[in-house]
Amino acid sequence: MEPKNVKEAMTDPAWIESMQEELLQFKRMDVWVLVPIPNNISPLTLKWIFKNKHDEEQMVIRNKSRLVVRGYRQEEGLDFEESFAPV
Repeated sequence: MEPKNVKEAMTDPAWIESMQEELLQFKRMDVWVLVPIPNNISPLTLKWIFKNKHDEEQMVIRNKSRLVVRGYRQEEGLDFEESFAPV
């Protein structure tokens, strides 16, 4: 069963391992840099997404955790100047 939030995920060692794998991938791929928060800026928050991966017989073969930014909270002119969508 897929957890609905981090609190539920933290009760299952398999989901904890999945979350740790995601964070280790971030470290291996060097995808973030910790920086001080500038004055008058609210940092964007993160959210964990939990999904089970299934085989052809619908048996769970893997727990997948993704850590994503809540980009919808960005404010134009403050967090970005322009945005583009692929055509």
